[in-house]
Amino acid sequence: MKRNIGSKNVLYPTPAVVVGAMNGDVPTWTLVAHIGIPAHDRVMVSLAKPHFINHLVREVGVFSINLVDEEWLAKADYCGCVSGASESKADVFAWTAGEAGAPIIDEARLSMECSVEDVWECGAFENFVASVANTYAEESILSEKGKVGFGTLYKPVLFEMPGYTYLSLGDVVARCKHVGE
Repeated sequence: MKRNIGSKNVLYPTPAVVVGAMNGDVPTWTLVAHIGIPAHDRVMVSLAKPHFINHLVREVGVFSINLVDEEWLAKADYCGCVSGASESKADVFAWTAGEAGAPIIDEARLSMECSVEDVWECGAFENFVASVANTYAEESILSEKGKVGFGTLYKPVLFEMPGYTYLSLGDVVARCKHVGE
């Protein structure tokens, strides 16, 4: 028997990412856990409207998504605790400009450079729907076929609500479209 626990979004955990955007000649960063895939060729980053980085993403039109791993989780978490409006976060990470101009975190093993296609407002959030212009992956996390080895070669940090905790990606339990055959 199931119990109705109310109107709760329980589609967690999600990958924890640091979104980067240029603020003039320097980057700024924010920690984000509300991300998604609205279509095979699009990603979505959902940011509360008061975030400092939002106007930069809208103005510049490009941003980066850097998947967090345990090695630099403390820096990522810091970026979610401090507002770029009151304190510069430009020096939190060493970075390199991607081909489209978005700041890419050097120590991130996996990053995507995204171009804003649309902004959808929903309540107190702005949802940036973007195409992926470039994906940058460290060789160490790629399989022989050039695919990211999630769970084997690479374990990104996950975020869960309502506990506001970070989790580690677990083991592979089955292959999609094989376990049901």
